[in-house]
Amino acid sequence: MLRIAQVAPNIFPVPPLNHGGTERIVQELTGALRSLGHEVTLFAPTDSAANGPIVGSLPSLQALETQYGKVPPSIPAVLEAVQMEHLRRRLGDFDVVHCHGEFFHAALLGERRRHSLTTIHWRVDELDRQLFFAAFPDLPVAAISAAQESGIPAPNRAGTVHHGIDGSRYTLRTEPGRYLAFIGRMTDQKRPDTAIRVANAAGRAIRLAGTVDVGNPTYFEREVRPLLSDRAEYVGPVDDAAKNTLLGGAEALLFPIDWPEPFGLVMIEAMACGTPVIAWNRGSVPEIVEDGVTGFVVNSEAEAVEALGRIGSISRAGVRARFEERFTSRHMAERYVELYERLLAR
Repeated sequence: MLRIAQVAPNIFPVPPLNHGGTERIVQELTGALRSLGHEVTLFAPTDSAANGPIVGSLPSLQALETQYGKVPPSIPAVLEAVQMEHLRRRLGDFDVVHCHGEFFHAALLGERRRHSLTTIHWRVDELDRQLFFAAFPDLPVAAISAAQESGIPAPNRAGTVHHGIDGSRYTLRTEPGRYLAFIGRMTDQKRPDTAIRVANAAGRAIRLAGTVDVGNPTYFEREVRPLLSDRAEYVGPVDDAAKNTLLGGAEALLFPIDWPEPFGLVMIEAMACGTPVIAWNRGSVPEIVEDGVTGFVVNSEAEAVEALGRIGSISRAGVRARFEERFTSRHMAERYVELYERLLAR
């Protein structure tokens, strides 16, 4: 049995209410590790609701914004500083400290860095990460895909662990409805506008869900809303139950990303419902989608339309089976335990 600290970000609670892939994975990993017999303490905002002990004294940024409206831009740094103080007081209680947040933990951990693990849930090729890695070459970093790992300097690489989720939260639907699905932030990285154009060209209805990206707030009004119609419906943010219904009833999930996606959690959520994925060949996509088995990997809108013509050749039961073989939370936890034990053996 290992004593493990899981340190969540402070933006959303664990689990998140509507969106927040990092917090979802922290919840999934924490639960799966406990089911394997490990002692896990979660450092997270006070509005979290994960089973088991939670250490924290402040709510999430989302909760503060709900309570106070606009908050100073320095608030995330305050939340992280307070969380790091809680962690500092408890460092001696853990065999492994696994951090999913930003940067401050690397300095706090000091000599404990070699028995820590950092998972970065964002792209790693930008300047902030490169400066961070250069300053802390002894910080072990787990990649969430081989595509992401290629951007992590060799001294930091601790291994690759694909995300996993609890399949019991999703229902296999072997007889879908007559529409396509898109779930993601309304932003140019995710390209909901492309999804609508593909659906229109293929003669399909489409339902789009997700939040308007706070970092790109004009994109939805400028690029997406003009394309909406009675056959291209925006339903807004969705919780777990609504996501299960939306994905399970769809002929396919469209994933027309326009950035180096480090993983793409919604792809495996769709697979858990038996729903095939048509995804653009960028970032982690070729690792997640098995072409012709769990969906199709494409390079253009025209290829996506052509793939939709072949979507009936994909076995939805087979998609669910491949999800169970590759992307459950238990698989993820077992792989992380292997990394923990390797770090402790140093």
